[in-house]
Amino acid sequence: MKSVAKLIYKSKMTYFPTILPVQFYGLPDGKVHVIYARLYEIEFDRTYQEFVFAEHKEFSYDYENEKLIPHNTELKKSPVYNELVDKQNPKFKISKIYRNLSSYAEAYSELNKKAHLMLKNQKEITEKKIQGFEDEKDNNITAAG
Repeated sequence: MKSVAKLIYKSKMTYFPTILPVQFYGLPDGKVHVIYARLYEIEFDRTYQEFVFAEHKEFSYDYENEKLIPHNTELKKSPVYNELVDKQNPKFKISKIYRNLSSYAEAYSELNKKAHLMLKNQKEITEKKIQGFEDEKDNNITAAG
């Protein structure tokens, strides 16, 4: 499957609530999505790993130009580097937690499926708009003629 989710930045030491690496991705919807693993315990002395998918609330992503866009006006005044996405006290919203994944590669695959669905939906919406425009154009020609 073709890669659609675009890697923005990887961090081994992060401000996110984990001791494990964090990966930041830009998706076609213009949002920055975050994948990180964290440990959880179900039974005493039994630690497992889960993958958290979250949306970063402080940045957007220009998918076509591959540019990170901060929502904070102070950050917009200076050059924006991809490393800025991993900032102190990040604001994010958890969208899904997977306990059945065993690697970042599997987590990326899930995110990439979501990105493919976004592209497909955007393409369908664009085609409907074009068809609606052409239908309207035909109706105007018929009414005028």
